[in-house]
Amino acid sequence: MIFEDHGISGIATDRPAFTQIIAALKEGDTLIVWRLDRLARSLLQLVDTVTALHNRGIIFRSLCEHIDLSSAYGEYVLHILSATAHFERALIVERTRAGMESAKERGVRFGRRPAIDEEILREALYLINSGMKVKDTASQIGVGRSTLYRYLGEMNAAA
Repeated sequence: MIFEDHGISGIATDRPAFTQIIAALKEGDTLIVWRLDRLARSLLQLVDTVTALHNRGIIFRSLCEHIDLSSAYGEYVLHILSATAHFERALIVERTRAGMESAKERGVRFGRRPAIDEEILREALYLINSGMKVKDTASQIGVGRSTLYRYLGEMNAAA
C-alpha cells in the first residue's frame, strides 16, 4: 500500500497518512520511504521513529539512501545521513531568518495588509464624530465592528 500526505510539510506534527501507516504496520512488515526526509525532518524524530519500528519488528528501508537497518553498518549510515539532514534543515531555517531580517531592514512588511489605511481611518473618524454609530461606520467602510474598534484603540494609544 502507498500512503501519501499531499501538501503537508514533513515537519508538520499532524500528518494523517503518516499516522495511518504507523498504525497499519505489523511485525514482519517493511516500511519503505523514498528518502529519509520524507519520514522525518529532525534527527530526534527520525531516530525515535526508526527505533519504534525496530522494536515492533518492522523492517525499514530508504530507497534513495540505500539504507537497510538489518546491519550495524545500515544503522550507522542512517545516523550519519539523518544528522546531515538535520544540519541542512537548520541551515535553511537560519538562511530564511537572515533573509527575512534583511528584508525587514529594507522596509519590506510581512503578513496581511492592514484592513484600514490612514485615509479610511480618517473617514471613519469623521463619520463617527458626525454622529454615525460605530457599527454603521464599520459597515460603510467595509470592515467589521471589532476591526474598527481595534484601529480606533490603536490610534488612541498612539496619541
